[in-house]
Amino acid sequence: MMLVEETTVPQSALPVAQLREHLRLGSGFSDDDLQDVVLENYLRASMAAIEARTGKILIEREFSWTLTAWRDGRRQPLPVAPVNAISAVMLIDMNGDESFADGDAWYLEPDSQRPSLKAVSNCLPAVPVNGSVRIGLLAGFGPEWGDLPADLSQAVLMLAAHYYEYRHEVLHGAPAMPFGVSSLIERYRTVRLFMGGRV
Repeated sequence: MMLVEETTVPQSALPVAQLREHLRLGSGFSDDDLQDVVLENYLRASMAAIEARTGKILIEREFSWTLTAWRDGRRQPLPVAPVNAISAVMLIDMNGDESFADGDAWYLEPDSQRPSLKAVSNCLPAVPVNGSVRIGLLAGFGPEWGDLPADLSQAVLMLAAHYYEYRHEVLHGAPAMPFGVSSLIERYRTVRLFMGGRV
């Protein structure tokens, strides 16, 4: 399985000004925006870390997900949430030839934790032998920063500030994420159960 981010978070959607205020950086000077590129990088790193930890896409963008077999022929859970639309289901044979799966054979089952691609009738379109299927997804809470839940937006700012403040230090033995950030994102984490174990 391979998940590819087809579009990136646009610069206009990043809360650089809010992070500057959160860090209480000086304002009213001619070089106020001098560190904007640095702040933008820490925001992107913070968002990526929180998305990886929760499986939730913060700012809406397009992804493609390729797999070689369905987990369940009637319902395939998707790797990220929330998913707002499925643009296409593409069947790819062993020679690399592509064909669109019948759009009447499947539909998106929205879910805040585990959205799924579901079969309209008995089963999803058959994956070609020695081939794969590629699903186009539009995922995220929305296209703007203001579309995020308040706790997630606060977690992003807190983690970006942590990265900024400790950018010159290497902390051995420290937790991967500050406690305040972990507590804010905990309810968004997906619990997966496989073979009786918790992942």
